[in-house]
Amino acid sequence: MTAATITEDDFLLFREFFYRKTGINFELSKRYFVDKRLLDRIDATNTGNFEGYFRKLRGEYHGEELQHLTNVMTVNETYFLREEYQFECLVYSILPEITERRAHNGPLRVWCLPSSSGEEPYTIAMYLLEYWASGLRNWDLEIVASDIDTGMIKKAQAGRYSQRSIQYLPQSWLKKYFTRVGDEYQICDDLRQSVSFTRVNLSSVAEMNRYRDFDVIFCRNLLIYFDDISRKRAAEALYESLTPGGYLCLGHSESMSRISSLFRVRKFPEAMVYQKSPGAL
Repeated sequence: MTAATITEDDFLLFREFFYRKTGINFELSKRYFVDKRLLDRIDATNTGNFEGYFRKLRGEYHGEELQHLTNVMTVNETYFLREEYQFECLVYSILPEITERRAHNGPLRVWCLPSSSGEEPYTIAMYLLEYWASGLRNWDLEIVASDIDTGMIKKAQAGRYSQRSIQYLPQSWLKKYFTRVGDEYQICDDLRQSVSFTRVNLSSVAEMNRYRDFDVIFCRNLLIYFDDISRKRAAEALYESLTPGGYLCLGHSESMSRISSLFRVRKFPEAMVYQKSPGAL
C-alpha cells in the first residue's frame, strides 16, 4: 500500500473538484470514507501521492480514472420492493391516470435514476406484470434505468442477487422470476431484457439533455447527497425530462417542496408524488 496521506487541504481541493463533476458534496464528517478511497486509487494508479493522482484525475481527456473513482465513491443501498408503497401508487393511481388522458400515440416510459444494481427497475417490471397485466396488454411500456456508476450498471445487467437483496420478495415471485444459483438468485432473461440500462450523470446538462419524454421518473434517495444548489439544478433537469403531466417519485426522506416550485404535489391514496403541469411545454 502507498505511504501517501491526504491532508485537509487535499480533501477540500478534491471535494470541490468532485462536486463540480458530479454534484455530490462530501461533508467533513466523510473524511475517512473519502480519504480511504483516494488512497486506494493512488495505490492502484501508482501515482505515489495526492498531488500526482489529482494531476492525473484532472488531466485525463476521456475521464477513465474519474469514472473509476466515482464508482467507489457512490453509495448503493437498495433491495427489491424497497418503499413498496410507491410501486403500488404507480400501478393503482399514476398509470391509470396517465392512460385515461392519453391517446395511444407512443409507449409509456418509466425512468429509474439511479438504477444502482437493478433492484428498483426490476421491481417495477415485476410489479407491472403482477398488478398491471391488463394495462400491458393494451400499452407498450419502456423501462430505462441509469446510474453514474458503471460497475453498478454491469451488476444490474447481470441480474444476480444475494439473499439480502431478495429477502422481501414473495416466494411466488422468486419461483416465477428467479433461478437459484448457489447462494445467489439469477433473475430471468425476460426481465433482464425488459430494462434498458445506461450511464448518466444527473449533474451534466449535456448528458441529461438526451433523456426526454418520460411519463414517470423514480429518483429516490439520491438528492440527499447533493447540496441546495445541486438539488435545484437536478430538479430542473428532471422536470425537463418529464412529459407534460409526468410524475416524479422521490425517497421518503426527500421533499421537492423544499427544493423547487416547478412541481405540484399530488397526494394519491398510496403515496405523495410530484407532477409536472399537464400544460407545461
